[in-house]
Amino acid sequence: MSDKTVLITDSASAKTSTLPLVSGNMGEPAVDIGKLHKDLGYFTFDPGFVSTASTRSAITFIDGDKGVLLYRGYPIEQLAKQSSFLEVAYLLINGELPTSAQFGAFEDEVTHHTMMQESLKNFLHGFHYDAHPMAMLCGAVASLSAFYHDTLDISDPEQRRLAAIRLIAKVPTIAAAAYRYSIDWPIRYPRNNLEYCTRFLHMMFEVPSEPLQLNPVVAKALDLLFILHADHEQNASTSTVRLVGSTGANPYACVAAGIAALWGPAHGGANEAVLKMLADIGDAKNVGKAVEKAKDKNSGFRLMGFGHRVYKNFDPRATIIRETCHQVLAALGVNDPLLDVALELEQVALKDPYFIERKLYPNVDFYSGIIYKALKIPTEMFTVMFAIARTAGWVAHWLEQHQDKDTKIGRPRQIYTGATTRDYTPITKR
Repeated sequence: MSDKTVLITDSASAKTSTLPLVSGNMGEPAVDIGKLHKDLGYFTFDPGFVSTASTRSAITFIDGDKGVLLYRGYPIEQLAKQSSFLEVAYLLINGELPTSAQFGAFEDEVTHHTMMQESLKNFLHGFHYDAHPMAMLCGAVASLSAFYHDTLDISDPEQRRLAAIRLIAKVPTIAAAAYRYSIDWPIRYPRNNLEYCTRFLHMMFEVPSEPLQLNPVVAKALDLLFILHADHEQNASTSTVRLVGSTGANPYACVAAGIAALWGPAHGGANEAVLKMLADIGDAKNVGKAVEKAKDKNSGFRLMGFGHRVYKNFDPRATIIRETCHQVLAALGVNDPLLDVALELEQVALKDPYFIERKLYPNVDFYSGIIYKALKIPTEMFTVMFAIARTAGWVAHWLEQHQDKDTKIGRPRQIYTGATTRDYTPITKR
C-alpha cells in the first residue's frame, strides 16, 4: 500500500472520497476503490476489466509499452535461451529456480504421474469420433476430480501441490489420447524414459508397427513454445481459473474452466485463426492483395496474428520465436504452400509502412501457428498445445490464490439495462 492517495469529488453532491494507491514492485499503481461505494454511493464501470487489477500476484510481470515479459522476475529472453519448460513450470509454481536436486525430484514426480486412469479411455470413447480435441480435453480434465476425490481438500497445502503436479503431468497424456481417438488410432502410454516434450510427441505420433524417429529440432522447438506460452499474467483463461478457484472449486474443475476460456478464438484460438487466414489467402502470389484488403476498413478482412492487445510496441515472445521458426523450417526442409504464404506475409508486414507505423508486428500466435504446421501438428490441436503449456501458469496462479489470505469470491457488479419495475399480467390478458 502506498502513502499516496487520490481524492474523488462528486460534483453533484460535493461529497469526497479519499482512496489509497496500491503499488507493486514494478508497474503502475492502482487506485483502491474498496470504499468508493460507501463514501459516494458509486461503483466503477470497466468493461472487460481492462483497467482493473483483480488481485496481487508475484508470478508474471508485463510491460506492454516496452515489450517486457518476466516470469518471477526472470526475462523471458533468458528463460527461452537457457531454461526448459519443466524448469519454468517449477519456477512459476515455487517462485525460485530449482537446484539440481530440486529439479531432479520435481521432474521425477511429474514423470511418475503421467499415466491416466484406464477408465478415462472409456470416457473419451463416449465422444463423437470427430469431436474437437479441446472438447475432449476440457471434459476429461474436469473428470479427474472424480478419480482423485480423496485428495481434494484445498485447505491442505500438500494436496494442492499434488494436484498441480498431476495436472502438469497428465494434461499432455490426455491431450495426445484425445487426438489419437479423433483419428481412430490406438492410444499410446507415456514413455517415462523420455523427457517432457519428447514423451508427448511420441504419444501423439508413434505407431505400434514402427518406432518414431524424431528430429531433435522438433522437441526443442516445442519446448520453446511451451516456455513462451506458460503464463501471461491475468489473461482471460487465467482470470477464469482464479474466478472459479475463488469459489473453493477443486483444481481440476478450475483448470477445465481455464481450458474452456482458452478455446475462444479471441484467446487461445488465435493461432488456429492464423492458419485459416493463410488457407484463405491460398497462394503467396495473393499476399499483396490480402494486405491491401486488410488496410481497407470497409472490407471486413483482418490479418490474424498481427499486433497484440497488451504489447503496444512488439511482442517479446514473437522476437524469440521468429528465429526458431526459420530454424525449424530450414532443418525440416518443409515444402508446404501455406508456409510459403506465411513467410511472404511476414516479409511484407515487416516492411510495409502501414504496419510499421501502427506497430502491427507478427505476434507469437503468427509464428507458433507456422511452427505447429511445420511439426505436422493438426490445426485442431493448436489450442490444445497452448493448454498444455498454460497449465503450468494456471496451477501456479491457483496455488498462489489459495495462499493469499485476502482472496474473496469473485463477484463483479453490473450496470442494469433491463426493464424497470412492472406488474405481472395473467396469460389470459396478454
